Order: sequence, then structure tokens, then C-alpha cells
Amino acid sequence: MDDAMMTRAKRVKVTRHGQTTLPKELREAVGIREGGEVLVEVVEKGLRVSPIQRLEDCAGSLSRFGKYSDWVRDLDRAEAEEE
Repeated sequence: MDDAMMTRAKRVKVTRHGQTTLPKELREAVGIREGGEVLVEVVEKGLRVSPIQRLEDCAGSLSRFGKYSDWVRDLDRAEAEEE
């Protein structure tokens, strides 16, 4: 998408359940896909919404540290131990 054509901010509505829709143009600009997760943080002047990169998206860059399936298994075990 051409940066000159893309608006960096959009006005959106919040439903009575606190939900909102991120405009497609903005989702595409930062790589948020259907089913993806975002981190919402309170900052000094409002909220910051940032995409959370999925482990499988990084798998190729982490290959020198082991197999992706082993990472997922180890993370699942660690999460189970925390519960």
C-alpha cells in the first residue's frame, strides 16, 4: 500500500461490549491478519494497539535454535506448569 495514500489514523466506534473493528487499511499496514492478536496498552495520551508476532512467523529465523514443533511443545509444557 502506498504510504502517501494511507491514512495513519481512523475514527472507529466502540460497541456496548467494548468491541471495535480495526479498519482494513490499518490492519494491512501493520500486518494484522484474521485470527491475529494485538497488544493493547494504556499510554500517556491514550491507547496503543500493536500486532503480536506469532511464533510460527518467526520460525525460520529461529531454526538455528531448534525445530518449531519442539518450541511449541516446550511452551505448552511451560504454560501447563504455570497453571
